[in-house]
Amino acid sequence: MGKSRIRWHIVVFLAPAVLVYTAVMIFPLFNTLRLALYTEVEQSRVFVGLDNFRRLFGDPLWSEAFWNALGNNFWFFFIHMLVQNPIGIALAAILSHPRLRFAAFYRSAIFIPTILSFVIVGFAWKLILSPIWGIAPDMLKAIGLKSLYAPWLGKEEYALTTLALVSVWQFVGIPMMLIYAALLSIPEEILEAAEVEGITGMSAFWKIKLPLILPSIGIISILTFVGNFNAFDLIYAAQGALAGPDFSTDILGTFMYRTFFGFQLQLGDPHMGSAIATSMFGIILTGVCIYLFVIQTRIRRYQF
Repeated sequence: MGKSRIRWHIVVFLAPAVLVYTAVMIFPLFNTLRLALYTEVEQSRVFVGLDNFRRLFGDPLWSEAFWNALGNNFWFFFIHMLVQNPIGIALAAILSHPRLRFAAFYRSAIFIPTILSFVIVGFAWKLILSPIWGIAPDMLKAIGLKSLYAPWLGKEEYALTTLALVSVWQFVGIPMMLIYAALLSIPEEILEAAEVEGITGMSAFWKIKLPLILPSIGIISILTFVGNFNAFDLIYAAQGALAGPDFSTDILGTFMYRTFFGFQLQLGDPHMGSAIATSMFGIILTGVCIYLFVIQTRIRRYQF
């Protein structure tokens, strides 16, 4: 048997990308994990093991803010799962209908907000919803619903949900396009066979199309989970680093930002900030593993 030849051209072409990815992703990740195990004592770095995590989870000085931010993160994620992804699936099902006119225009119009800057979206919606100079009160008044208006971004009980819905408006085009592509990839022979059996319309979607696009829905769910637990930009653009009112929109991203870099009278603490970042990484990794297990189980159930 001849010796297997090493394909050096593959190594040469992959090396730059691997080096760049290692420099900007892998090394900072492990350096963050390392920083979380130290603290500053009299301007010298001291190894403290898991003590930073004990303070983060158990010390009232840190734990109250951490658990508040984590709870807000979960709520932010649930809004996207319950509103964004079902709407995206519904839009994809409608836009994939072969008889729909101007489908390309509708797809483009819905997808355009996803390419807008977070700063533009956050500032624009803050102006729209403003009780002083925003257009939302006048729009509701024009249709006789002025009584429903409230300063949603200024009330603790509404602010986070409002920002989550703004994020849904911005990113609903992503699940729509992914599901749309999955629906188009379904072989016509399967749909024609279903029509012969009398399965058409909504019945065909629930019995034929939905089981076939479950892998795509699973990928969208994972992307939604990872994206929402890495969220920061929209909250920061609309509510600032303090994530008001009274930290009601504070999520792990803004909490880590204030802790790591400091803000106003709060001094930066890179070690506690690294502990928060490491906790975020652990939560995301655990969530992705659970999602993959559940999705794989559901897919096997549909297959057998």
